[in-house]
Amino acid sequence: MVWFDKLKLKKQLVRSVNEAGYTSPKEIQLRTLSRINGGQDVVAIAPEGAGKTTAYVLGTLNRFNHAPEGVPSVLILVPDKDQVLAVLEMFNRFNKNQSIKIVGLYVTPGIEGQMDELADGADIVVATPDRARAIYLKLGLNLNKIELFIIDEGDQMIKKGMQLPLAELANSVTKCQRLLFTDVLHSRLERVIEPFMISPAIVEVDELEEQGIQTFSQLLYHVPNFGTKLNLLNLFITDDEVFTKVVVFVNSRSTAETIYNNLHRKIKEAVAFLNAPFIDLKGYKDIEAFKADESARILLVSNDNAGDLDLDDIPFLIHFDVPAEKETYISRVTNHFPDVENETLALTFTTDLELSDVKKIEQSIGQKITVADLPEELVIEKEIKTKKKEEKEPAKTDAPVTGAAFHEKKAANSKTYNYSSGTKAKMNNKRKH
Repeated sequence: MVWFDKLKLKKQLVRSVNEAGYTSPKEIQLRTLSRINGGQDVVAIAPEGAGKTTAYVLGTLNRFNHAPEGVPSVLILVPDKDQVLAVLEMFNRFNKNQSIKIVGLYVTPGIEGQMDELADGADIVVATPDRARAIYLKLGLNLNKIELFIIDEGDQMIKKGMQLPLAELANSVTKCQRLLFTDVLHSRLERVIEPFMISPAIVEVDELEEQGIQTFSQLLYHVPNFGTKLNLLNLFITDDEVFTKVVVFVNSRSTAETIYNNLHRKIKEAVAFLNAPFIDLKGYKDIEAFKADESARILLVSNDNAGDLDLDDIPFLIHFDVPAEKETYISRVTNHFPDVENETLALTFTTDLELSDVKKIEQSIGQKITVADLPEELVIEKEIKTKKKEEKEPAKTDAPVTGAAFHEKKAANSKTYNYSSGTKAKMNNKRKH
């Protein structure tokens, strides 16, 4: 009776939920449905599989009291065609009111058929932002009576570059209730939704596996862009007393080549590839050869060119990129001998666009990865660009220039990385390698 007593779902909808086998609501549904029913803007943050889609589908159907008008009152935006079809399937599972007409819009050859379907009447529209915007600009999608505007998988929309159609559609809708469902909420997504979300309730749910995976010690470095990742790697690698043997994982060979060219200028033959792409570049056929070569400190490994690796006795594992497949990451950081003392430390560099992949990894390993402070000496690429612009256009006042005190230090003279005392001690122990 929780669906009825606490969440105030209509009796017909409760019957549909029970028939579908949903005996009790999940946490995200308990914490959002009452707010949705109350008309409040909501930002719901929860991992994949937490029940976000079910929450807003039930909240949407619960709004319809009488025969609908055939004019869209609900617009739901999702990242791609597969998600449109999945949401339509869920509506069909719960909706017993055959008078409610639900239309899906997604990129497919020919736009006229979808416009004709809208013209025949639609109460709920489930669409990708690009197709909804295209039909709206052709005057085929009426947004004048939208009462509920829902964005699902918001982080994936930012990753796919859908900010423009998303913002345009949001700004074209007049006063209504707005809901955002996302795996993670980061700065890029916040900038997109800030203009149209009105004092939203923030609901966040973490669902970790009860039986966690034993891993090496891990630290997460959240940086704004690729250039800053490269600066951070350089800052660490320069300290050859601590970073004696490092395996750097990247998602592609092109990224590996970029890093190689950057590091080779500084540390020469100390950097190499696993299976070098060209014969004139230093490389090894297997990781054992890298371990045995005392002159080599850095091994670059691309995901498309690596199988199972024996990473025992490697002091540092650095994921320059977060793999799209969580299993790839987990296989590398799993500590198969937790009872044996091991000094390996896994460092992961992530941008906003990779945070959803980090979230999936945390779900699977059953633990949060500790977020480390960025080193004070780290050069943030965005600030460098701002500084160069200010040098070209000197300030007209005597007031201090924002960021003027920020300057690049020589990484070789910088040995403090804002680690905790425990982490510093662990790194000091690695000097014996």
